[in-house]
Amino acid sequence: MSGEAELIDPAELREWIVFEDEDVLVIDKPGWIVCHPSKNGPWSSLVGACRELTGLETLHLVARLDRETSGIVLIAKRPASARRLQMAFQERRVNKEYLAIMSGELTELVTVNQPLAKDLESQVAARVTVRKSRSAQKAVTAFEPLASGGGYTLVRVHPETGRKHQIRAHAFWLGHPIAGDKIYGPDDTLFLEFITEGWTPRLDAALPMRRQALHATSLTFDGGPQFRLPLAWDMAQFAREVMGIDIDAYCAAPEVKKTAENYGFSS
Repeated sequence: MSGEAELIDPAELREWIVFEDEDVLVIDKPGWIVCHPSKNGPWSSLVGACRELTGLETLHLVARLDRETSGIVLIAKRPASARRLQMAFQERRVNKEYLAIMSGELTELVTVNQPLAKDLESQVAARVTVRKSRSAQKAVTAFEPLASGGGYTLVRVHPETGRKHQIRAHAFWLGHPIAGDKIYGPDDTLFLEFITEGWTPRLDAALPMRRQALHATSLTFDGGPQFRLPLAWDMAQFAREVMGIDIDAYCAAPEVKKTAENYGFSS
């Protein structure tokens, strides 16, 4: 993985499609893909590549992920579909679940209810931190430990709110940062080094993975469909080889469950 956005192979993109109909695309995004269009052309971002693949001029990114977070991305093909989906998120009728590998041993369920605001002391402009201020936003995240080993814990994460970098910032505040996180890990200057120089010996020595070990594994709509993905291959490999845990239960085939007879996103 380098600091610049890498190009997407059209054949690989087709394999990432978990579900598609006339209203939506559900993508299993790898942890090296940016969601939003970039200066490097349409095949350098997920939205740009999906526009090329579908032939649609406009797509609406409803549930996005940070570049190095893998898992479920939801894209609406029509404005009406996008409005309905965005309303569902705003009204909290959508449940999102992540799997993460956190540094250290987390022994019990922890719910973090701490506001997030821009980190004024960081050199990384995008970094947020737990602090109270007029600009701070309410943020709530539940961390449920599943298995530990090798100095790390596999955790199921339920974000009750949807703030930027919420899971990563709350994990850092807990003292159990996400493994491989360049911004919320041992030193946020690692991120600055990465975007200018790519993967360096310093990053290799400081980080146990080449990207943050965070995977959006489930998206469930009240009275609607449920999309569930297996754990990303690189996180599964880390869990087996470094943590020494049986990861098979988290590596099942993708599922799409329609819990309502008619859930059309555009109606």
